[in-house]
This record gives sequence, structure tokens and C-alpha cells, in this order.
Amino acid sequence: MDRNWDELLQELRVTQTGAQILTGFLLTIPFQQRFGDLDAYQQDLYLVLVLLAILATALIVAPVSLHRVLFRRRMKPQLVDAGNVLARLGLAVLAVTLAGSASFVFDVVLDRVAGVVVGVSGLVVLAVCWWVLPQLLARRAQGRRRPDPRTAGTGPS
Repeated sequence: MDRNWDELLQELRVTQTGAQILTGFLLTIPFQQRFGDLDAYQQDLYLVLVLLAILATALIVAPVSLHRVLFRRRMKPQLVDAGNVLARLGLAVLAVTLAGSASFVFDVVLDRVAGVVVGVSGLVVLAVCWWVLPQLLARRAQGRRRPDPRTAGTGPS
């Protein structure tokens, strides 16, 4: 459990920084001169992205808070399990936030169609890299570990 917790914390260090930078960037946008030029869709998208960025940051940082609250209570397995769930949820929300942010930028700079295409494409790329690829690698590794049916049951138990 200690190794699992250490690996989770290392992963969270990487994602926390990115999520916090993205959140900070989004929070500065209303103070730009062109913010008043956004149409209703762009303003709504922006506000949703701010909420998602804050939620992603909260989910990704939550395991640290859990650790502080549960420190020295001999709850490492529960801490690792909860941290894993929170990190996975945080990554899912972060993926939507990243794709939405790209969509927002392309919508403002080019047009709505470009924004939608980039947003959907970004979400697909993130889903493939962050979910599909790990699933494929896990299946491939599991396939290599299957016991040989000719020798199953003949070795020591």
C-alpha cells in the first residue's frame, strides 16, 4: 500500500500543476479587453469551463487532503482506494476541461465549427490516450499471463 500511495502521489503532482495552471489561466480571461465581445454561447462555455477546472483541481487535490485528515490512523488501503477514485474522476473532468478550453479558444479565434471540431477531436484524443490505450495494454498483459491449459493443475498449488 505504501508503494501504491507513493505512485499515486507522484502522478497527482504532475496533474495538479497542469490543472492549477489551467484554472488560473481561465480565471484571468474576464479581465481581458475582448471578454465583452464574447457572444452568449462563448460566455456560457467559459463559465462551464471555469466550474469544470475548479472541480478537476478539487478532485485531483482531494487525496492530499484525505491524507492529512487520515494521517496515522492506519487507513492506508482506504486512502489508496479513495485517492485512486478521486484521481480518476479528476482526470476525466480534466479531459473535458482541456477539450472544452481548446474548443473555446478555436471558437473565439476562428468560428463555432472549428471550436466544435477541435473540442470533439481533443476529447477523442484524450480518451484514447488516457483510457483506451491503458485498457488495451492491460488486456495484452493479461493475455500473456494466462496459464497454459496443458499444464494447468499439474504444478504446485
